[in-house]
Amino acid sequence: MPTNPKQSEDRPEGDRIAKLLARAGVASRREIERMIADGRITLNGNPVETPATFLASLKGVSVDGKPVGPPEPSQLYAFHKPTGLLTAERDFSGRATIYDALANALPKDMPRLMPIGRLDLNTEGLLLLTNDGELKRMMELPSSGIPRTYRARAFGGVSQEQLEGLIEGVEIDGVRYGSINANLERGASGQGVKNQWIEMTITEGKNREVRRVLEYLGLKVNRLIRTSYGPFELADLPRGQAVRIRKGDLDKFVSTLKRGRKPESAG
Repeated sequence: MPTNPKQSEDRPEGDRIAKLLARAGVASRREIERMIADGRITLNGNPVETPATFLASLKGVSVDGKPVGPPEPSQLYAFHKPTGLLTAERDFSGRATIYDALANALPKDMPRLMPIGRLDLNTEGLLLLTNDGELKRMMELPSSGIPRTYRARAFGGVSQEQLEGLIEGVEIDGVRYGSINANLERGASGQGVKNQWIEMTITEGKNREVRRVLEYLGLKVNRLIRTSYGPFELADLPRGQAVRIRKGDLDKFVSTLKRGRKPESAG
Protein backbone atom coordinates (compact mmCIF):
# COMPACT_ATOMS: atom_id res chain seq x y z
CA MET A 1 0.00 0.00 0.00
CA PRO A 2 1.28 3.53 -0.75
CA THR A 3 2.37 5.44 2.34
CA ASN A 4 1.08 8.67 0.86
CA PRO A 5 -2.46 8.23 -0.61
CA LYS A 6 -2.57 11.79 -1.94
CA GLN A 7 0.68 11.31 -3.85
CA SER A 8 -0.74 8.09 -5.30
CA GLU A 9 -3.90 9.89 -6.46
CA ASP A 10 -1.98 12.81 -8.00
CA ARG A 11 0.61 10.73 -9.83
CA PRO A 12 -0.53 9.26 -13.17
CA GLU A 13 -0.27 5.52 -13.68
CA GLY A 14 2.71 4.04 -15.46
CA ASP A 15 6.15 5.59 -15.97
CA ARG A 16 7.51 8.66 -17.71
CA ILE A 17 7.99 8.11 -21.43
CA ALA A 18 11.66 9.09 -21.13
CA LYS A 19 12.23 6.31 -18.59
CA LEU A 20 10.40 3.72 -20.72
CA LEU A 21 12.32 4.66 -23.86
CA ALA A 22 15.62 4.58 -22.00
CA ARG A 23 14.76 1.15 -20.63
CA ALA A 24 13.99 0.03 -24.19
CA GLY A 25 17.49 1.09 -25.25
CA VAL A 26 16.42 3.97 -27.52
CA ALA A 27 18.78 6.45 -25.86
CA SER A 28 19.65 7.89 -22.47
CA ARG A 29 16.99 9.91 -20.65
CA ARG A 30 18.81 13.15 -21.41
CA GLU A 31 19.06 12.29 -25.11
CA ILE A 32 15.38 11.33 -25.17
CA GLU A 33 14.44 14.69 -23.68
CA ARG A 34 16.29 16.38 -26.55
CA MET A 35 14.55 14.10 -29.06
CA ILE A 36 11.17 15.08 -27.61
CA ALA A 37 12.07 18.77 -27.87
CA ASP A 38 13.02 18.19 -31.52
CA GLY A 39 9.63 16.54 -32.24
CA ARG A 40 11.18 13.17 -33.11
CA ILE A 41 8.97 11.13 -30.77
CA THR A 42 5.26 10.62 -31.37
CA LEU A 43 2.40 8.89 -29.58
CA ASN A 44 -0.38 7.64 -31.84
CA GLY A 45 0.90 9.95 -34.55
CA ASN A 46 1.03 13.09 -32.42
CA PRO A 47 4.30 14.66 -31.23
CA VAL A 48 5.05 14.06 -27.55
CA GLU A 49 5.36 17.47 -25.94
CA THR A 50 6.97 16.64 -22.60
CA PRO A 51 9.20 13.95 -21.04
CA ALA A 52 6.71 13.96 -18.16
CA THR A 53 4.19 12.07 -20.30
CA PHE A 54 3.19 8.96 -18.31
CA LEU A 55 2.50 5.68 -20.10
CA ALA A 56 1.79 2.12 -19.05
CA SER A 57 3.61 0.78 -22.13
CA LEU A 58 5.26 1.96 -25.34
CA LYS A 59 2.30 0.91 -27.50
CA GLY A 60 1.74 3.59 -30.16
CA VAL A 61 5.11 5.28 -29.56
CA SER A 62 7.36 5.92 -32.56
CA VAL A 63 10.83 7.43 -32.89
CA ASP A 64 11.64 9.10 -36.21
CA GLY A 65 8.53 7.45 -37.62
CA LYS A 66 9.51 3.92 -36.56
CA PRO A 67 7.43 2.08 -33.92
CA VAL A 68 9.28 1.23 -30.73
CA GLY A 69 9.24 -2.45 -29.85
CA PRO A 70 9.02 -3.85 -26.32
CA PRO A 71 12.21 -3.70 -24.22
CA GLU A 72 14.65 -6.54 -24.74
CA PRO A 73 16.25 -8.24 -21.73
CA SER A 74 19.09 -6.20 -20.24
CA GLN A 75 22.49 -6.98 -21.71
CA LEU A 76 25.93 -5.83 -20.63
CA TYR A 77 29.10 -6.05 -22.72
CA ALA A 78 32.75 -5.50 -21.87
CA PHE A 79 34.73 -3.81 -24.65
CA HIS A 80 38.50 -3.32 -24.72
CA LYS A 81 38.68 0.20 -26.09
CA PRO A 82 41.89 1.06 -27.91
CA THR A 83 43.38 4.55 -27.86
CA GLY A 84 42.40 6.85 -30.72
CA LEU A 85 38.66 6.15 -30.58
CA LEU A 86 36.04 8.61 -29.41
CA THR A 87 33.39 7.38 -26.98
CA ALA A 88 30.62 8.78 -29.15
CA GLU A 89 28.13 7.56 -31.74
CA ARG A 90 29.48 9.84 -34.44
CA ASP A 91 31.99 12.63 -34.92
CA PHE A 92 31.27 15.39 -37.40
CA SER A 93 34.97 15.93 -38.07
CA GLY A 94 35.29 12.31 -39.20
CA ARG A 95 37.35 10.89 -36.35
CA ALA A 96 36.90 7.18 -35.56
CA THR A 97 34.52 6.21 -32.75
CA ILE A 98 34.02 3.10 -30.63
CA TYR A 99 31.16 2.10 -32.93
CA ASP A 100 33.58 1.72 -35.84
CA ALA A 101 35.40 -0.95 -33.84
CA LEU A 102 32.22 -2.48 -32.41
CA ALA A 103 30.87 -3.07 -35.92
CA ASN A 104 33.52 -5.77 -36.28
CA ALA A 105 33.52 -6.95 -32.65
CA LEU A 106 29.81 -7.71 -32.23
CA PRO A 107 27.20 -9.81 -34.10
CA LYS A 108 25.27 -7.92 -36.78
CA ASP A 109 21.87 -8.47 -35.09
CA MET A 110 22.85 -6.76 -31.83
CA PRO A 111 20.48 -4.29 -30.16
CA ARG A 112 21.67 -0.69 -29.89
CA LEU A 113 24.34 -0.49 -27.20
CA MET A 114 25.15 2.62 -25.19
CA PRO A 115 28.45 3.24 -23.40
CA ILE A 116 28.35 3.46 -19.61
CA GLY A 117 30.41 6.55 -18.92
CA ARG A 118 33.24 7.56 -21.22
CA LEU A 119 36.90 6.97 -21.83
CA ASP A 120 38.93 9.83 -23.30
CA LEU A 121 40.36 9.61 -26.82
CA ASN A 122 43.77 8.63 -25.45
CA THR A 123 42.52 6.37 -22.63
CA GLU A 124 42.24 2.65 -23.27
CA GLY A 125 40.85 -0.33 -21.44
CA LEU A 126 37.50 -1.50 -20.13
CA LEU A 127 34.40 0.23 -21.47
CA LEU A 128 31.03 -1.28 -20.53
CA LEU A 129 28.08 -1.04 -22.91
CA THR A 130 24.40 -1.85 -22.42
CA ASN A 131 21.09 -1.83 -24.26
CA ASP A 132 19.33 -0.71 -21.04
CA GLY A 133 19.18 3.05 -20.51
CA GLU A 134 18.12 2.67 -16.88
CA LEU A 135 21.08 0.42 -16.10
CA LYS A 136 23.36 2.93 -17.82
CA ARG A 137 21.99 5.73 -15.65
CA MET A 138 22.32 3.75 -12.41
CA MET A 139 25.92 2.82 -13.15
CA GLU A 140 26.92 6.37 -14.05
CA LEU A 141 25.47 8.07 -10.97
CA PRO A 142 28.24 9.11 -8.52
CA SER A 143 25.88 8.17 -5.68
CA SER A 144 26.11 4.52 -6.77
CA GLY A 145 29.72 4.53 -5.57
CA ILE A 146 30.89 2.02 -8.17
CA PRO A 147 34.70 1.70 -8.01
CA ARG A 148 36.68 2.13 -11.24
CA THR A 149 40.31 1.03 -11.27
CA TYR A 150 42.99 2.40 -13.61
CA ARG A 151 46.67 1.75 -14.30
CA ALA A 152 48.52 4.93 -15.15
CA ARG A 153 52.04 5.16 -16.52
CA ALA A 154 53.33 8.54 -15.48
CA PHE A 155 56.60 10.40 -15.81
CA GLY A 156 57.94 12.11 -12.72
CA GLY A 157 58.70 11.52 -9.09
CA VAL A 158 56.06 10.68 -6.48
CA SER A 159 56.13 8.82 -3.18
CA GLN A 160 53.71 6.24 -1.80
CA GLU A 161 53.09 8.66 1.06
CA GLN A 162 51.91 11.32 -1.39
CA LEU A 163 49.60 8.84 -3.07
CA GLU A 164 48.18 7.67 0.25
CA GLY A 165 47.25 11.29 1.00
CA LEU A 166 44.67 11.08 -1.80
CA ILE A 167 42.52 8.80 0.37
CA GLU A 168 41.21 12.00 1.99
CA GLY A 169 40.32 13.48 -1.39
CA VAL A 170 41.78 16.61 -2.94
CA GLU A 171 40.59 19.95 -4.36
CA ILE A 172 42.07 21.10 -7.68
CA ASP A 173 41.15 24.43 -9.29
CA GLY A 174 37.93 24.57 -7.28
CA VAL A 175 36.87 21.01 -8.10
CA ARG A 176 36.63 18.59 -5.18
CA TYR A 177 37.64 14.99 -5.87
CA GLY A 178 36.56 12.37 -3.37
CA SER A 179 38.58 9.59 -1.78
CA ILE A 180 41.09 7.93 -4.13
CA ASN A 181 42.96 4.72 -3.37
CA ALA A 182 46.33 5.07 -5.12
CA ASN A 183 49.42 2.90 -4.96
CA LEU A 184 52.77 2.59 -6.69
CA GLU A 185 52.89 -0.78 -8.37
CA ARG A 186 55.26 -3.34 -6.89
CA GLY A 187 58.86 -2.69 -7.86
CA ALA A 188 58.37 1.06 -8.30
CA SER A 189 60.43 3.00 -5.78
CA GLY A 190 58.92 6.42 -6.40
CA GLN A 191 62.38 7.97 -6.19
CA GLY A 192 63.78 10.11 -8.97
CA VAL A 193 62.21 11.26 -12.21
CA LYS A 194 61.16 8.37 -14.43
CA ASN A 195 58.21 6.48 -15.83
CA GLN A 196 56.37 4.41 -13.23
CA TRP A 197 53.07 2.59 -12.99
CA ILE A 198 50.44 3.70 -10.50
CA GLU A 199 47.15 1.95 -9.74
CA MET A 200 44.23 4.19 -8.80
CA THR A 201 40.67 3.37 -7.76
CA ILE A 202 38.04 6.10 -7.88
CA THR A 203 34.28 6.07 -7.28
CA GLU A 204 33.07 9.37 -8.77
CA GLY A 205 34.46 9.23 -12.28
CA LYS A 206 34.60 12.99 -12.82
CA ASN A 207 35.87 14.27 -16.16
CA ARG A 208 39.58 13.41 -16.62
CA GLU A 209 39.83 12.74 -12.87
CA VAL A 210 42.83 10.40 -12.88
CA ARG A 211 44.87 12.59 -15.24
CA ARG A 212 44.11 15.79 -13.34
CA VAL A 213 44.95 14.34 -9.94
CA LEU A 214 48.27 12.92 -11.13
CA GLU A 215 49.13 16.19 -12.90
CA TYR A 216 48.39 17.96 -9.61
CA LEU A 217 51.10 15.75 -8.05
CA GLY A 218 53.55 16.87 -10.72
CA LEU A 219 53.30 13.80 -12.95
CA LYS A 220 52.75 13.57 -16.70
CA VAL A 221 50.49 10.69 -17.69
CA ASN A 222 51.57 9.04 -20.92
CA ARG A 223 49.40 5.94 -20.79
CA LEU A 224 46.10 5.28 -18.99
CA ILE A 225 44.24 1.98 -18.89
CA ARG A 226 40.96 1.25 -17.12
CA THR A 227 41.22 -2.29 -15.77
CA SER A 228 37.90 -2.69 -13.95
CA TYR A 229 34.48 -1.15 -13.40
CA GLY A 230 32.79 -2.53 -10.29
CA PRO A 231 33.15 -6.34 -10.34
CA PHE A 232 33.78 -6.44 -14.10
CA GLU A 233 37.40 -6.76 -15.25
CA LEU A 234 39.31 -6.14 -18.46
CA ALA A 235 41.43 -9.24 -17.74
CA ASP A 236 42.87 -10.68 -20.97
CA LEU A 237 40.17 -9.39 -23.34
CA PRO A 238 42.00 -8.54 -26.60
CA ARG A 239 42.18 -4.91 -27.68
CA GLY A 240 39.25 -3.97 -29.91
CA GLN A 241 37.17 -7.00 -28.89
CA ALA A 242 33.94 -7.24 -26.90
CA VAL A 243 32.37 -9.99 -24.80
CA ARG A 244 28.94 -10.31 -23.21
CA ILE A 245 28.78 -10.38 -19.41
CA ARG A 246 27.06 -13.54 -18.19
CA LYS A 247 23.42 -13.00 -17.24
CA GLY A 248 23.94 -14.41 -13.74
CA ASP A 249 26.79 -11.98 -13.07
CA LEU A 250 24.74 -9.07 -14.38
CA ASP A 251 21.66 -10.02 -12.34
CA LYS A 252 23.76 -10.30 -9.17
CA PHE A 253 25.30 -6.88 -9.80
CA VAL A 254 21.95 -5.20 -10.52
CA SER A 255 20.48 -6.74 -7.38
CA THR A 256 23.32 -5.21 -5.35
CA LEU A 257 22.69 -1.80 -6.92
CA LYS A 258 18.96 -1.90 -6.24
CA ARG A 259 19.54 -2.83 -2.61
CA GLY A 260 21.59 0.31 -2.28
CA ARG A 261 24.80 -1.53 -1.41
CA LYS A 262 28.12 -0.23 -2.68
CA PRO A 263 29.44 -2.62 -5.35
CA GLU A 264 32.82 -4.17 -4.69
CA SER A 265 35.86 -3.59 -6.85
CA ALA A 266 37.07 -6.38 -9.08
CA GLY A 267 40.39 -6.25 -7.29
